[in-house]
Amino acid sequence: MDSAGSVAASFVVGDRLKPDSSTAAVHLPRPSACPGLWRVVPAKDGGICRVKLPGGLLSSAQARAVVAAARTHASGVLELTNRSNLQLRGVREACQGALVQQLLDAGLGPRHADADDVRNVLINPAAGRDPAAHLDTRPLAEQLLALLQDVHAFRDLSPKFAVQLDGGEALAMLDHPHDIWLSALPGGTQLAFGLAGCPRGDALGVVESDRAVPLVEALLRLFLQLAGEHTRLRQLLAELPAQAYLARLPFDFQRATPSFTSPALEGVPLGVHAQAQPGRVMLLAGAPLGRLQAEQLQALADLADAEGCGELRLTPWQGVLLPDVPAARQAAVARAMQDIGLLLDARAPLARLLACSGSAGCAKAAADTKADALRLAERLGPNGPAQVHLCGCPRSCSAAHIAPYTLLARPGGRYDLYRREQGQAGFGRLLAASLDIDQAGERLAAGNPA
Repeated sequence: MDSAGSVAASFVVGDRLKPDSSTAAVHLPRPSACPGLWRVVPAKDGGICRVKLPGGLLSSAQARAVVAAARTHASGVLELTNRSNLQLRGVREACQGALVQQLLDAGLGPRHADADDVRNVLINPAAGRDPAAHLDTRPLAEQLLALLQDVHAFRDLSPKFAVQLDGGEALAMLDHPHDIWLSALPGGTQLAFGLAGCPRGDALGVVESDRAVPLVEALLRLFLQLAGEHTRLRQLLAELPAQAYLARLPFDFQRATPSFTSPALEGVPLGVHAQAQPGRVMLLAGAPLGRLQAEQLQALADLADAEGCGELRLTPWQGVLLPDVPAARQAAVARAMQDIGLLLDARAPLARLLACSGSAGCAKAAADTKADALRLAERLGPNGPAQVHLCGCPRSCSAAHIAPYTLLARPGGRYDLYRREQGQAGFGRLLAASLDIDQAGERLAAGNPA
């Protein structure tokens, strides 16, 4: 079994692979448009390196290593993704090998060099801390991550293929369209499961918790057997109904599923939350428009050491959860996080906005969405919508779910305004076309843009 620190560092320049001269072996990352640890993808503002974090966990020491790498080899701009991962932007071409090695030395790599892409097991950021949870999902998540990395056949899965594990936490992001999901039932001894984003109330089966790993293995092997040209499970299920898929599964499970509901969150759950551990709280803060500067992450690492347990957890809301804060210190820690520049009030306009990298960083974007989002935030008051997504192109990179309102950029830097509505495909119903950002702000600030 390879240790992360012993994996050879290498990097891609255009379509050529150039090894780091300090390593004896070369890892060739497979072609993909998705950034990875070795696959530094070019963008208008430099290379993008994606660091996958198991369970979204980043120790304070690892955070400082990321800060050092971002300052030395990149622009110092960090992005928090909607899968609780981290991206370094502005990576300089000549520094890519050194940057990768620095991240590997911090323990931020995979078990095997060619398994980086498949480290896609998502859990809720408050796992092991949330008093509403039926099950601490972290041990099972570790087993699933080991399965994905150790079975060589699974390295053929798409870098976007993902498994989601929900322990019943109140701090839960459940509307991502993941390929396989498992959700703990009350008591924690059983998990309901479903495929390709089917609603949590429409589980396809139930399995004992200690049989979840072989179930996922069987589901993945069956997908690879039947996938053909399809890269995601939802594509296959568009041709082969889910029940017909399960009929081919060589695994016994309980098909009669109980009726259950999962907690539904309105907006991003910023602020202070109680922990299951007496006398402790956790603070969930948003990174404005999903970005941090290296100095902010450095300050967060210091805060985690001084006030918490020395760990940070990235969230699928593109923010940070700081756990294990003494309840008596919550007000002081909240002020410190706000002083860093983070958001703890869900009513703040910036806390209600999502934006992709935009034309300043992406050649496909038709508008400078980050700059426009800052302008839009100045216009939105307390009566504005719960969430607005500024999307530079139809790929919707910055949000895996459909936001209540979407501003989709069109050529010339203007936007079409959509509202999510049940039964409507894509971003929803078109409310207005070709608005500039000020016109869009006027409609959204009214509280009822229809």
